[in-house]
Parts: sequence; structure tokens; C-alpha cells
Amino acid sequence: MELHTPKYVKVLQYVVMILMALFMFFPIYWIFVNSLKTITGISAWPPEFFPKDPQWGNYVKVLQNPNTLLYLRNTLVLVVLNTVGTLLTSSIVAYPLARMNFKGRGTVFAIILATMMVPSAALVIPQYLLFRNFGMLDSFWPLILPSFFAQPYNVFLFRQFFVSIPDSIDEAAMLDGCNRWQAFWKVIVPLGKPIFITVGIMSASFWWNELFSPLVYINSEELKPLTLGVLTSFVETSAGASKTMWNLQMAFSMLMIIPPALLYICCSKYITEGIKTSGMKD
Repeated sequence: MELHTPKYVKVLQYVVMILMALFMFFPIYWIFVNSLKTITGISAWPPEFFPKDPQWGNYVKVLQNPNTLLYLRNTLVLVVLNTVGTLLTSSIVAYPLARMNFKGRGTVFAIILATMMVPSAALVIPQYLLFRNFGMLDSFWPLILPSFFAQPYNVFLFRQFFVSIPDSIDEAAMLDGCNRWQAFWKVIVPLGKPIFITVGIMSASFWWNELFSPLVYINSEELKPLTLGVLTSFVETSAGASKTMWNLQMAFSMLMIIPPALLYICCSKYITEGIKTSGMKD
């Protein structure tokens, strides 16, 4: 006997989903609205939800800022290097945990998962002191090196995906003359396209939006990424007092939202498949 969901329940579900979507979308809409206002219009009360005189020139001013391309270059360097490091090391660590039988494999995996319980804030001071002792402050090294030591959550995702691949595929590759390393690169990596894309997008999006780490380690103007540059580029100083140009910062922020949003939209199929497959087996 097939059970039918009452019509009012479906209506309620759609209403809840629409409200949640509006709740999540409103901050983006508010950033966009404020990016089209004058500096006095932002602080006006009651606030304008639809600007009467949109200031599209705010976006022109942001793009004409002499440091915008510099910040973009620095951000792309961080995004590319951290994404490559994350994909490379996390997948290599996850492969033996998923495909090879060795003593203590479960213990090693449990320890990796346990490190996820450590708050990232607890590591800030020790890491800062470590990089200071190595003379790496005010450089990209403190922002890049950690990604080349495998991230626990990404190891978990890769491991879960690799477990879902039948063992017979590795065995067939090794019967054809491949060793473990060749089986990983020639067989597992191509089959793992969804999880590589998923983790890659997650890493790229994180470093595109990351503010805290650059704020801790970067001081030089020529090394600032977009997130740090937006805090300092649109501040006017007059008679010893500083004035933040919030409308320009909102325009800058709106432009920063577009690339990761497009990336997620274009690769949503792979993200869904990667996350779904990663949870198929224990």
C-alpha cells in the first residue's frame, strides 16, 4: 500500500524551504543593495531596500583601485597552491587507509579523525610561534605549508570515496603489471574525479574567502589577498580621523562572491556525487 503525503504537508514543506532560502539569500541581497548606495545613503534611516539612484560607479571605482589586481594575484596564488597541496597530500594519505591492509590501519584513521576535534583557534599561537622561529612571518609560507600536510576532514572524504570503489579494480590493474603507486595514479585518481572536484572546490572556496590567517601572518601591502585588501583599501583619512567607505567595500565584496558562486553552480553535479559517494561505506 503506497502512502501519500497530505497536500498541506507538502505546502508547509515548500513554505519552510522558501523562507529558509530567503533567509540565506538576504545577506547577499543586502550587500548588493548597499554596494549601489552613496556613503550617506548606507547610514540613512529608515534604510532603503531599493536604491532610488543606483551608484553603479562604485564598481568602477573598485576595479580602478591600483591594488585590486595585486590582491587578486595574491589570492589566486594562495587558492592554487593550497588546492594543489590539499588534493595531493590528502588523497595520498587516504589511499592506503582505504585500499591497503596493514596493522594499525584503523588506529591511524581514528587518530586522524580525533585531530578534527581540536579547535583551530587552539593552534593559532603555537603555529604563529613556530613560523616566527623559522623566520616565515609576513610571507606566503605560513598560509601554504599546512595544506601540504594533509587535512583530516579531506582525508576522511577521500578515504570514504576510495572505500566505495571495488577492490577488484585495483587487483585487475596490478595483474596488468601496475604497482600500488601506478594503480593509484592510473586507476583510482581517474575514478575519483567527483571527490577530487568536490575537495578542490571546497579548498579553493575556503582560501578565496579566508581572512583570519592572512590577518595573522601578513603585514606587507604587496602580499595582501583580496579579503585583507578590502579592509584597508577603502578607508579615507582626513584631519586625523578615518572614514570607511562602506559602499565601496560592499561593491568589492559583491565582486568577490561571484567566482565561487559560479564555480559551485558549474560543478554542483560533481559535488553532490562526491559527498553522496563518500558516505556510502563505513
